[in-house]
Amino acid sequence: MHETAERILSLLKRNGPRTADELGEALSMTGMGARRHLEALVREGLVASFDRVAGVGRPKKYWKLTEKGHLRFPDAHAELTAKLIGDVRRVFGEEGLDRLIAERERDMQQDYAKAMAGKAGLEERVRALAELRSREGYMARAERDGTGLLLIEDHCPICAAAETCQRFCRSELAIFRMVLGPDAAVERTEYLLEGGRRCAYRIGVKKA
Repeated sequence: MHETAERILSLLKRNGPRTADELGEALSMTGMGARRHLEALVREGLVASFDRVAGVGRPKKYWKLTEKGHLRFPDAHAELTAKLIGDVRRVFGEEGLDRLIAERERDMQQDYAKAMAGKAGLEERVRALAELRSREGYMARAERDGTGLLLIEDHCPICAAAETCQRFCRSELAIFRMVLGPDAAVERTEYLLEGGRRCAYRIGVKKA
């Protein structure tokens, strides 16, 4: 696929629905130029448009990813993952599944702790965590949010596993709190499995 079209898909995945003019501005091109790429993506079934009323005046046309468009992003072999979790639960019971999650948690803690080595400040650790999560397919980034930070994950490559067993999500939240250090207060503010568009975490320094 054309590089510009791929960038449009990434922008829609990361930022949600956007107008052609907004996409054009992000891509340093005209809205008309962005619209030509969007129309090609519509023909491929990757993007759809809808009208949204914003204030006074005519509705604006927005563009969003279709289900097929979302599937272009890595899903860590979703069907196989979900089936394996079901098999573990059936063969080894809930205790076996807990042991599996605990083993994954230990591996992640070790890998993340290595990535945090030498990162002194909280912001430096959060940005290192975002970079690590991006490499794992979460499309993660860190942003300033007032006096704290937001860790935003625009994609979940283990969504099928998380839907099957939400203990994976609780495990990840516990890992974040551990690797970011005892001074970090971590709160999930958006959750994909509760209707959110993404997962996001507000991170700040714990109050004394």
